[in-house]
Amino acid sequence: MDIYRDLARPLIFRFTDPEAAHAWSLHTLGKIAEGSLAKSLDPIFKYTHPLLQTKLWGLDFANPLGVAAGFDKNAEAVLAWEHLGFGLTEVGTVTRHAQPGNPQPRLFRLPEDKAVINRMGFNNDGADKLLEQLKDRKTGIPLGINLGKSKITPLEEASVDYLYSFQKLYDFGDYFVVNVSSPNTPGLRELQQSDRLAEILAVLSEANPIQKPLLIKIAPDLSWEAIDDVLLLCERFKLAGIIATNTTIARDGLKTSMNETGGLSGKPLRLRSTEVIAHIYKTTQGRLPIVGVGGIFSGEDAWDKIIHGASLLQTYTGWIYEGPWIVSRILKFLVSKLEQEGFKNLQEAVGSGVSS
Repeated sequence: MDIYRDLARPLIFRFTDPEAAHAWSLHTLGKIAEGSLAKSLDPIFKYTHPLLQTKLWGLDFANPLGVAAGFDKNAEAVLAWEHLGFGLTEVGTVTRHAQPGNPQPRLFRLPEDKAVINRMGFNNDGADKLLEQLKDRKTGIPLGINLGKSKITPLEEASVDYLYSFQKLYDFGDYFVVNVSSPNTPGLRELQQSDRLAEILAVLSEANPIQKPLLIKIAPDLSWEAIDDVLLLCERFKLAGIIATNTTIARDGLKTSMNETGGLSGKPLRLRSTEVIAHIYKTTQGRLPIVGVGGIFSGEDAWDKIIHGASLLQTYTGWIYEGPWIVSRILKFLVSKLEQEGFKNLQEAVGSGVSS
């Protein structure tokens, strides 16, 4: 019997509002991580193995699995993730201005589909507050900072908005992500268009004196042609990588009848996310590192993304449905596959399932 899936999750899903449960989880994890109990989590949740170690962008990752942006927007539990076994974490999305996000309810569970719909709208405390949070909280794993546009900022001034957060938080992020793919900020996805995106990337590249890794996060709903346009910009501005993918506005094949707007995450996104990863890997001939996210619930899901081109992975909805033991289960499976297939390290497996 799985304590979380068989006992805790049914009670949580039945008796709690999704957003309230999320807030409680972050608050609790934050308190534990800042107290004396933090390291006591290590033997319960951590799994280490030399085959899982990877180096990317000059950063050392003990394992490739991380927390996706959106889970810990304000870095409230930023010290907890390493003790829960993750190899990296990404905070945000953070905007220049603090903002409450969209009206509630705005977070919906779809248990039959192992999915979540959210229209949070970049609710966060803003770049200045995030700076104060990170000043006193140094993680033992690489930390990414996901940057977004404030709702009150016009699209034509988006680059200034991104630049403010980038410069304010520059000393505290190991890598930065330009998020232009959330469906929950009006007009944001228009910034994926080449001309608008080029302006943002040009401004940030100019303000990156020590060349910290700069990535972009794209939507799964882009056409292949639109993805290729983004890849050309990645090459032009020498971006460090790409995150594939954000949530989707598609509702294909859902068992749940729910007429709610927002981004869909979880199991239904798994195949499309992997298709996008494979396309990027093949188009760039493996030269552009990919962070794979979308529908990772098991070791098999993680392995599928790795062999189709993902060097690193992130989970969010899978962690909600599978619980904290998902990390060690996935990592143990990856080690078994690497040994079974005869790979000497994780990087050797990346893209091995993509035909040339």
